[in-house]
Parts: sequence; structure tokens; C-alpha cells
Amino acid sequence: MPEKYGNQEQAALFMLMRLNRDVLNTELTKANVKLTVNGRNKLIKAGLLETNTDTTPYVHRITEEGIRWCESAAPVLEPPAGAGALVREGFSMLRSILPLLRRKGIGLLDIFRAGDDLESVIRDAYLELSVKPQDWVRLAKLRPKLNGADKAEVDEVLLEMVKTGTVHLAPDSNRKVLTDADHAAAVRVAGEDNHLVAIEES
Repeated sequence: MPEKYGNQEQAALFMLMRLNRDVLNTELTKANVKLTVNGRNKLIKAGLLETNTDTTPYVHRITEEGIRWCESAAPVLEPPAGAGALVREGFSMLRSILPLLRRKGIGLLDIFRAGDDLESVIRDAYLELSVKPQDWVRLAKLRPKLNGADKAEVDEVLLEMVKTGTVHLAPDSNRKVLTDADHAAAVRVAGEDNHLVAIEES
């Protein structure tokens, strides 16, 4: 049996697994997930959560151990005390479905990744990072927010988006500021590395 945590800690872990990217503390709050200092520290100590407290707001990311906890906890998850009939039935359906998926070798994270439309994920991540419309965003900052999508797959989707005329790639002219992450994240087009992306509203 996985170790039990409070409803808010469990909700935070499941939300972080579903999104599978860096998540701002404000995003949790907007979803009515209130991760207290004690709750956060408990998850960090257990190795389920990583939190960057050097930024404002804080940034959370679930660990591989946290994903494993979610995978093991979901099939035995109980609804909160006082939950209505619909919520209880939803939990019962979840407990019935998950063992079948597990026998077929399908994990929860596989389902969430399969359900993602990569172009939508890219656009959502861009909107989160951009300060203004059509702002230039570093690909090195964008890629970590794409649910672990493969670089080649992301490059292919970005290049398809460029063909629509609403997505633009550009190199950073100031080569001195480029980091190893910038070089690794670049999209190569016509022999030139592009480090920046701008997306117009669709």
C-alpha cells in the first residue's frame, strides 16, 4: 500500500503528474489545490516532489518516484469523506479501469501523454512563458514544459506550425549569451540554429 497523504497533497501530486511539467504554485491555487508548507515539505522529504523556492511564485515538478506513487495509489484511492454519490461512483469506475490498463502495460502517464495534442501543448507553454503577444521565447525554456515530448517530434511540429505563418523561429544574434541548454534546444533550419520562437494568436 502506498503511503497516504492529505487530500491536498494527493491532489497536488495527481495534478503534477497529469501536467507532467514545471507547474507554478499559482496554477495549483487556481485549481483549488492548496499545498501548505508542511504538505510540500512532506512530499519533498519523501522524494515525490521538487520545488524551486528561489522563484516567485514557487515552481513545482513531480519526480519519477512521485509518478510511481500516483500509479500505485490511484487504484486504491478513496473519495473524500462526505463526497456525493456521483463522486463516489467516479472513484469506483477509476478503481475498476486502472487494473485493466495495468495488465495491458498502460500507465496513467501513458494515457495523459497520448491524450495530448502536441501543438496545443506547445501553444499553452508559450502563452505561459510569453510576456506579451508574439513575444520571443527561448526554446530552452519552452521545451521543459512540453510533457517530456521527444525533441525530434517537437521540432517536426514546430516546423509544421511555421508553415502556417503564425509561428516564427529565429536565432539569437547575441551568441555570447547562449548556454548549453540553448544549443541543445535549438531548431536547425537551412543550416542555422534557431533559439527563439514567437507564436501569433490562432
